[in-house]
Amino acid sequence: MKAIRLHGVGDLRFEQVPAPLPPKDKEVTLSVSVAGICGSDLHNYKTGAWITRAPSVAGHEFTGTVTAIGPGVDHVALGDRVVVDSRHICGTCDACLEGVGQVCSSLGFLGEVIDGGFAEAVTIPARNVIKAPEGVADRFLAMAEPLAVALHALILVSVPDGAEIVVTGCGPIGGLVTLLATRKGHPVRIIDQNAGRTTLVAEATGASVTTLEDLQGHRFRFAIDTTGNAHVIRTLLHTIAGASRLGLVGIGKPAEIIDPVHLVEREIALIGCHAFGNELAEIAAMLPELQDHLDPFIADIIAPEAVPATYEALIAGDATGIKTLIRLGGANAQ
Repeated sequence: MKAIRLHGVGDLRFEQVPAPLPPKDKEVTLSVSVAGICGSDLHNYKTGAWITRAPSVAGHEFTGTVTAIGPGVDHVALGDRVVVDSRHICGTCDACLEGVGQVCSSLGFLGEVIDGGFAEAVTIPARNVIKAPEGVADRFLAMAEPLAVALHALILVSVPDGAEIVVTGCGPIGGLVTLLATRKGHPVRIIDQNAGRTTLVAEATGASVTTLEDLQGHRFRFAIDTTGNAHVIRTLLHTIAGASRLGLVGIGKPAEIIDPVHLVEREIALIGCHAFGNELAEIAAMLPELQDHLDPFIADIIAPEAVPATYEALIAGDATGIKTLIRLGGANAQ
């Protein structure tokens, strides 16, 4: 079958590989239709930060149809389309038993610790799939995972009804945070150096565009950073009002940013937001009403052989769109 595999830092290949093994106990095999390229995919490709095995079929954002079921699986059936949980958890540590698998003691992700969805088929744990709602196109089902990340951040920051939110970064997560927030009635100010992206997100959501400089004279108490950029985070910490909350979603380089005295005296809550908890099921239920608002965020749907070159273009910043999807096959690849 055709697949895109990461062989090492900067080494991504479109190639023919053997079909996945049949599902074992509590596993399912999917025929993959559409997958999405995530910023963390690009980060792993550039840095090797999470390469634990190689070569590995990349991709943790994808959707498909169940084609085989192992013993002990009863929540999906053959022929079901599914949304996919990207987290690879142990299911037995204290965090997993407490329902916070996003901080599992051995947390990994599909496409890293096991083969992911940049292939025509994949076998994964059955707990990683949820039956998809009817009437939602596969290109939107493939966006369920980043939508769950966005929803998780909004829930953790716990913004009061109607309060304004500042969102830094208009990539996929920043754009989707803005979409979900504006649909819940929050005024949102967005910031990104890429003017094309800020214009796109503003037009799609009704958010207003601002800059870090303009924030200096603006009072705000709630913000979500999706850039991971030390300068951006430091600026937010020094301009956000007292008694405030700042959620950090983006992953950048380790940096000395935090002055604990400033946090205490200004009563600023700094909140790490990692992946998602139980929000994927919430997003699955929301997709029928969300889908009409998602097309503006899809920059392109590409063939699998174009993925390596697309990685390089995205890393170089040659994109004004938000989310690039991959059409992998099947009748539902739309």
